[in-house]
Amino acid sequence: MKKILFTLLAALALTGCNAQNKNEQMANHKCLVVFFSHAGENYSVGNIKVGNTKIVADYISELIGADQFEIVTHKYDGMAYTPLTELAQEEARNDERPDFELVPSVDFSQYDTIFIGSPIWWGTYPQVMFTFFDRYDLNGKTIYPFTTHEGSGLGNVMSDVRKAYPNADVKPGFSIYGHEVRTNKAKVEKWISGLNL
Repeated sequence: MKKILFTLLAALALTGCNAQNKNEQMANHKCLVVFFSHAGENYSVGNIKVGNTKIVADYISELIGADQFEIVTHKYDGMAYTPLTELAQEEARNDERPDFELVPSVDFSQYDTIFIGSPIWWGTYPQVMFTFFDRYDLNGKTIYPFTTHEGSGLGNVMSDVRKAYPNADVKPGFSIYGHEVRTNKAKVEKWISGLNL
């Protein structure tokens, strides 16, 4: 009986040690969520004060304790949906690089894992995301792309991120319908729970 009790206590101690080691690893493993999100008039959800991608970014930050930085551009402020799609198509056609700011500013060197999110515009991230790719070198990082959309899924995001960061470890991405983000946090939770963070 004593031998069984000793074995059980040793197993519990080992489990506790493993849990402690995992917590220590997570403390040293800093995650960041970088995203662009568009409030205002959006397809399928109408005029919204908080963009769909911002909501997903908030879920991720909450679930894993990640820092969060938003790519902010005022170029699209107040635009109705149709003119915005036309402008986005023109930007993509001309390979434009709209300017932006990160709110707040960020030192990427302190992060190992970076989640990069945005809506899908014309089959991939909006052009402002490519401005971000040009400006910040995330090679050597682990990257998880994510998108909100109304039928495009991940579009060409995976290939575009891999092209921008050929020496990063770009993991399989996640996409969710924009009209689902306010009522289906469980989808984000399921994705996050399956990651090896």
